Amino acid sequence: MRLAGKTAIITGGASGFGLGIAAKFVAEGARVLIADINEEAAIKSAAEFDAVALAVDVSKMESWEALALAAKNAFGSVDILVNNAGITHLPQPMQDIEEDEFDRILAVNAKSVFLSAKTIVPMMIKAGSGVILNVASTAGISPRPNLSWYNASKGWMITATKTMAVELAPKGIRVNAINPVAGETPLLQKFMGQDTPEIRKKFLATIPLGRFSTPQDMGNAAVFLCSDEASMITGIAMEVDGGRCI
Repeated sequence: MRLAGKTAIITGGASGFGLGIAAKFVAEGARVLIADINEEAAIKSAAEFDAVALAVDVSKMESWEALALAAKNAFGSVDILVNNAGITHLPQPMQDIEEDEFDRILAVNAKSVFLSAKTIVPMMIKAGSGVILNVASTAGISPRPNLSWYNASKGWMITATKTMAVELAPKGIRVNAINPVAGETPLLQKFMGQDTPEIRKKFLATIPLGRFSTPQDMGNAAVFLCSDEASMITGIAMEVDGGRCI
């Protein structure tokens, strides 16, 4: 019960890594708000965990304002924010990515963190404490070819994590990131382009521990970084990657 009495918002919490984090948070005693663009999935997941659900487009300010209000009404305050929602593009040369797709990737993966700072951070500052966890990626420090703008968006998130950490530390707010390697989530096929045994074997060959990451792996790492056990840790980007970035 490392998160007993804590309240948490998890974006993209209805599937993949976000769902794994939500499940672990609830198991550790937190009250959770699952925010996801897929309202049906959010409601279904929230029902499993006795959590709160809200349909949210993390690239839109009005969604973040609604999220902040929903959290205030449900919990009174927010102790933990997990910026997990993210998208990618299919593997292809950087010059072939369409402008609207680039804009969407940066809006979801980067602008969302900015919007969270505009809406949720003031609540934490008022409370004098809080924890933010940004779900970045190994792609932000060890980019894969043909995933150029996804790589760049995650590199941005890692730098944003560090700058948020150093600015918000005097306010009692810690900010960290986790860097997953490719995992068994809905995004896996987009990373690979095609889900075939040959392509999976090629991906796994880059991970020394020889397996993809799982939502449970992310949940375990997230609970530690968001708990009081990590009270002296801020500004890090923890690799949860089976050794890929060594």
